Parts: sequence; C-alpha cells; structure tokens
Amino acid sequence: MTQPTMQGTRTADVCLIGGGLVGLAVALGLQRNGLRVAVLDEGDVALRASRGNFGLVWVQGKGDTLPEYADITRLSARLWPTFAAQLEDATGIDVQLQQRGGLYLCLTEQELEARDRMLAKMRDAADGDYPYETLDLQQVREKIPEIGDTVAGATWCPEDGHVNPLLLLRALTERFKALGGTIDNAGRVQQIDPLSSGFKLHAPNGDWTCKRVVLAAGLGNRELAPQVGLAAPLSPNRGQVLVGERVRPFLEYPTGHVRQTGEGTVQVGDSKEDVGFDSGTTTEVMAKIAQRAIRLFPLLRDVKLVRAWGALRVMTPDGYPIYQASSQCPGAYLVTCHSGVTLAAFHEGPLADWIASDRDDASMEVFHAERFTL
Repeated sequence: MTQPTMQGTRTADVCLIGGGLVGLAVALGLQRNGLRVAVLDEGDVALRASRGNFGLVWVQGKGDTLPEYADITRLSARLWPTFAAQLEDATGIDVQLQQRGGLYLCLTEQELEARDRMLAKMRDAADGDYPYETLDLQQVREKIPEIGDTVAGATWCPEDGHVNPLLLLRALTERFKALGGTIDNAGRVQQIDPLSSGFKLHAPNGDWTCKRVVLAAGLGNRELAPQVGLAAPLSPNRGQVLVGERVRPFLEYPTGHVRQTGEGTVQVGDSKEDVGFDSGTTTEVMAKIAQRAIRLFPLLRDVKLVRAWGALRVMTPDGYPIYQASSQCPGAYLVTCHSGVTLAAFHEGPLADWIASDRDDASMEVFHAERFTL
C-alpha cells in the first residue's frame, strides 16, 4: 500500500499516469515485480479508448513496415492465453478471449491482391515464419456460410482473436486493487517535477512522490512527456462503432470490420477520421460503416442498431508505439500505443519487466520517439 508522509504527500515506488488498458496492464506487471504502484487517472471525463475500442487481439498486418512491431504483436498474442487465464483465476472474470483465427474481408480483387502482397512481404521479413492464407470466396464461405456474394475473398491468420474489452478493463482493475494497488482518479495530473531522486506529481486532491513515473495517459502524454525530457508527438484519430441487437451465433471468427460478441451482439466499425478531439458520431460515417457491413453479411440488413459511439485512437506519426526511458530524467518512462488490447499481455509481461529492471534494452530503441526527428 502507499504510505503517507509527515507533510501529507502520498508515496509509491512507481506512479503510473493513466488508468486505461495500457496503464493497468503495465501496473500489474510492475506489481508482479514487487513494486508498490499507484495509478493516477483522470476519471470518467477522460478520453476512454479503453471503453470504445473494437476488442481485437489482432496480428495480421501489424508491423508491415516495422518487423520489430510485428514481433512484439505476435509475442503478445502468444502470451494472451496465459494472461487471460491468470486474470480469471484471480478475479473470476472471464474476459471472453477467443483465438481461433481471424479474417480480413475484401470486397474487390484489387483489395485482396494488395493484402496478399503486404502479408507476403511480412512473411519474407520473418524468414517464412508468418502464418497466413489468402482465401477466395468459396474458401471464406467454408468458414462463414453467411458471407455475402460480393465479397472477393479474405486473408486469414490463425493467431488473430478477440476479447471483451470492458470485462478486460474490469479484471485488470480488480486484480490491481486486490494486490494492494491504489487508484487515484480525482482528476488530471497537473505537473510533474523531477527531484534529485525521483519525482513529485501534482494532482487535484494532493501530491505524490515516487522513485519512478510511467506515462500511460494516452493523448494526455503530449503535455506530460516534455516535463520529463521526452517527446510524445501524438494525434487523435476517430473511429466510430455501431452495435446491433443480439442475434443467433453466425460469426465464429472476428473480422477486421465486424465481430460478434460473446453476448451475441454485432459490433461493426473500422472508420478512420482526422477530426481532432471530437469523439462524436456522424450519420454519414455510420451509414458507410453499415453499408459495408451489409455487403459483407447480408443478414445484417434486418438487424436493429442499438448503440453507436465514437472513440479516439492514440496515434503516432507512423502508427507504431513509443516505449522510451528518459535520459534527462532517469526513472521516467513513456508508454503509448493504439493497440492496447492486442498488446496488453506484452505490456504486463516483457514491457513491465523492462521498466522494473531499470536497465537499457537495445530491443526498445526502435520504439524511441527520436525516430521522428532523425
């Protein structure tokens, strides 16, 4: 547990800013390494990508221009079954992980050929160790009989899957608190002061001191990172998601645009919009999402829409994560990505181990923010 000082300032070994999927996964890994961790979270007014995402544990196509990103994505996918089982054993919460493979559906032959070229290039970069198949319509229909006649085909990866992201967030939170972690969700951290040994964080309901600080505040890292000698050139990218009513099970595998949840609802999305910090929805984009979904699965034409929302992705200029330790302020770390679900097992495992060890790791250098200024 955290310890109060004589001045009323609260202390922890590590203060981690950001209580979403990224922050909580790292926090659990730090606890596993024996550290006392406090998560400082903005609260319900925060831009919650953790509550608005699509829930995919997705491998295919990730890292097409950066093999190291493909490597950690595949590593996380391999770690996910053990990670999910440990969460369920500890909390009783089944995060509904399914990893039977996934399909990226293409409506034109040109789209399918482009996907095949990209994945073939990734397979070559991995010396042949990159499992995928390119399927025609008949082969897709063998996996999903309800597929539409206008679908050209799909790419298939056996390592893909999906989870329930809301149950994942709940399980991470419960496990973190059960292990003695503290969550301070009174508001945004206003300032970070580097000390001679450690850091002082100014929060709305009181200050914190810690030996190490981890920035996992999503888009909020843009303002926090320079205070500890780091850079976080991040921008929001909006995705809109539609949720249909519960229907009979018809989609055994997640796809890049449509998935059926464990409760039977149908989730549809994958829009990408540069609209600043507007997390709303628009009729025009929702209509395009729905039209594509109906072409992919004609049975959705009669399914009622029950919910819709927009959420903001946390995007770097090249789309890849930033994992970096500060050279100016030793003990400060920046952790930011837009694949908080897929990478959750990696964040709890190898990434948290790297932070806990407080050592240089050459494998992380490719993810430093300096790549944007070279």
